[in-house]
Amino acid sequence: MKFRPGARLDPSQVEDVRGSGARGLPGGGLAVGGGGLGIVGVLIYIAFALLSGGGSGGALDGQTVAQQPAGEVLGQECATGADANAKEDCRIVGDINSIQAYWQKQVQGYTISKTVFFTGQTYTGCGQASTDVGPFYCPADKKVYIDLGFFDELKTKFGGSNGPLAQAYVLAHEYGHHVQDLTGQLDKVGNDRQGQNSGSVRSELQADCYAGVWMNHAQQTGYITGITQQDLNDALSAAASVGDDRIQSETQGQVDPETWTHGSAAERQHWLTTGFKTGDPNRCDTWSASSLG
Repeated sequence: MKFRPGARLDPSQVEDVRGSGARGLPGGGLAVGGGGLGIVGVLIYIAFALLSGGGSGGALDGQTVAQQPAGEVLGQECATGADANAKEDCRIVGDINSIQAYWQKQVQGYTISKTVFFTGQTYTGCGQASTDVGPFYCPADKKVYIDLGFFDELKTKFGGSNGPLAQAYVLAHEYGHHVQDLTGQLDKVGNDRQGQNSGSVRSELQADCYAGVWMNHAQQTGYITGITQQDLNDALSAAASVGDDRIQSETQGQVDPETWTHGSAAERQHWLTTGFKTGDPNRCDTWSASSLG
């Protein structure tokens, strides 16, 4: 997965507060899609901490631009697709730009949602969050939050791939929640947050499908040159690694569908594949599906 060298990046879609400590104002609301892309509500703060066993580092492996003062780096260093091909931080900016370029054309009244890069902890519209939470979308302030060290955890803790499209899948999933928020679908979850057929699971699987839809159209956004079979394999590996059954089996030694909040590994791969093969958001109606597998 490569970026067009001449593509113009828009770092303003990212707030980089890494290394600055907790920032923002405490707030209320529910965080969505945290804890490895799937736990809705306050449960994410408990479950991910138990599963991950602690915090993560703030920078990706390889060449990054994260060592300069917070808030200044991305605007200075991430201007073009060539920068995205050379620096992993800039690649994430490019992913975000591409994802939102697609949804801007698909969703009437789409509003830009910024992604916040943070380390340690930060305040959000949904309350204080630490690196243990994992990536999540906060409907209260309509922002995506991520400690980029989570990408390392995809491989070291969850056993999935952390290749370029796997990382882009993580972000595309969270922006799927933003789309759900704007279209009113997020409200369907209500208090139905646990169980194999719960609103939480249906919401998370739809976000996976939406991620696949973006992947289908990624080249058309003007940022990405194309997606290879290996890229797709990486994304599917990441999706499976954060399936409820996979995590429960590895951490508890048994699987309990009544406590699921994400969906199984097979279900997550199924809906990501559905989105990618069809490229049609209308095929992502997990709410009406009689079978999620």
